[in-house]
Amino acid sequence: MKQKTIKITGWVLTILIGLLLGLSASLKLIQSEETLAQAATIGIDGTTYFIIGIIEIVSLLLFIIPRTSIVGALLLAAYLGGAIATHLTNQLPVIMPISVQVLLWITAFIRFPELRQRLFVK
Repeated sequence: MKQKTIKITGWVLTILIGLLLGLSASLKLIQSEETLAQAATIGIDGTTYFIIGIIEIVSLLLFIIPRTSIVGALLLAAYLGGAIATHLTNQLPVIMPISVQVLLWITAFIRFPELRQRLFVK
């Protein structure tokens, strides 16, 4: 694959992740009655939900900015791991956070060849 194609693919996937997690964070920050009721069913109050939204948006911004994107990828991976654990603990479907986590790692491997080399080259 050409370098330009790899770069475009990485950025398209980054935009997709940005849209998914940006929507998720905005719902947490807006705190509509529906989202707060949903959070309350798993034992999260409004203040905690707001803080989770801030963590999500900060991690996403770090991922989008090229200079800090590896740190952002690691923070988002940790965030999504927590989301998966929360879903499992409350017997909720885990397909969405797992799918976003897989998409995040695919994007990270495409955008950061040094990460791919460190993990897969012997």
